[in-house]
Amino acid sequence: MTPARRAPARKAPRTGTRAFAATWWGQAWVDALEASTLDAGRLSRGRTYTRKGMVGPVTAAPGLLRAEVEGSNPWPYTAAVHLRVLTDAQWNTLLDAIAAQAGRTAALLDGEMPADLVDDARTAGVPLLPEPSELDPECSCPDWGYPCKHAAALCYATAAHLDDDPFWLFTLRGRTKDAVLSALRTRRQALTGTTSQTDDAPRGQGVPARDAFVSFSGVFSPPAPEPVEASWGEPETAPSPLTTEPPPGAPFTLDDLEVLTRDTAQRARGLAAGHTASLTGTPLEDAVRLAASGVDEDWFHRLVRATGLPATDFARLVRARCHGGPAGVAVARAPLTPDPATMAAARTALLDPDNADGVDVAARTVRLRAWRNRLTADNEGIQIRLGPDNRWHPYIREGHGTAAAWWPCAPATADPVAALVAARTAATRN
Repeated sequence: MTPARRAPARKAPRTGTRAFAATWWGQAWVDALEASTLDAGRLSRGRTYTRKGMVGPVTAAPGLLRAEVEGSNPWPYTAAVHLRVLTDAQWNTLLDAIAAQAGRTAALLDGEMPADLVDDARTAGVPLLPEPSELDPECSCPDWGYPCKHAAALCYATAAHLDDDPFWLFTLRGRTKDAVLSALRTRRQALTGTTSQTDDAPRGQGVPARDAFVSFSGVFSPPAPEPVEASWGEPETAPSPLTTEPPPGAPFTLDDLEVLTRDTAQRARGLAAGHTASLTGTPLEDAVRLAASGVDEDWFHRLVRATGLPATDFARLVRARCHGGPAGVAVARAPLTPDPATMAAARTALLDPDNADGVDVAARTVRLRAWRNRLTADNEGIQIRLGPDNRWHPYIREGHGTAAAWWPCAPATADPVAALVAARTAATRN
């Protein structure tokens, strides 16, 4: 996982006509914020909070800004702003554009963001600077403003950090400064012919399949396949057993190959029966699927290393898969943009005491905070998330302090009330 970048709080922000940005790219960030809302009042209070030094240390991570912001309560609120990360293809386009002109890398290292780079990237479909619709605020305060004054203050405080280090934009878009510079060195070396291709070379050139398999298979072995739907055709006929042992020292065994063969045959039958979903998914999603099918501890850690995720993050996705299938993984990985009417109907069902339908009425007397596809009862540490399958996935907050995180806790259900009750029950057990 890409490490976060942390900057201290600013107790003396810049002053002047444009108090929060001294560079054109910092001002572009402010412009995106101010174009994202018509609520001038909350923006004004956000500016005041920033000038008074009420924004704590700002942390930048891929797709996320976060800081504690002081308010009217004795304790600070946790404000965050989400920003879409670039895809691998977009990163390749951006890195190629930077590497094509050596002066661009030098400018970035000198703390400058080349305007022509941003223009070229935008023309190629790579939004380095945010569009107004991309800034997605979130806050633990009860204010339903979009953004609230705390999230606005975080955005204004961030502009000064962007002034000082344009690589903050790269971090927010998904790559650290070190990762960007390493990839640029590789590209520059390839352009000048001073080195051979490395792992950071542009995608599409490829590597020998044998080398790719050996490097990956050392940390991956396939577990038993998932059960096959009975409707997928004729009963399974066991494939002929493999008899040739792998060469000495190979990072896989004959048993590994046999399991992989069965898994491949099983999924091929699903494809033939029209179940194309059985063959779709990214390598990460496939690793989660394999882990959720039941593996021993050694195999689990191999899958963790293969994905590059921290073990806790991978375990959270596996639990989400067990409770909610592929949709559960999607819900756990990122916030989704739901149908507003579906969210409004769920809130009505949860808060209407005359619509109990035999479900614990206490579940309807809860204070809910809505953000994207999530309804959260912060005072109880419970949450439900609407998935792409139109089911509600129950979550509870586990851990304390900075280690606290949301974890799937029960099977997904089409009824938001039942999902909230399930989350409350799990929280009580926890």
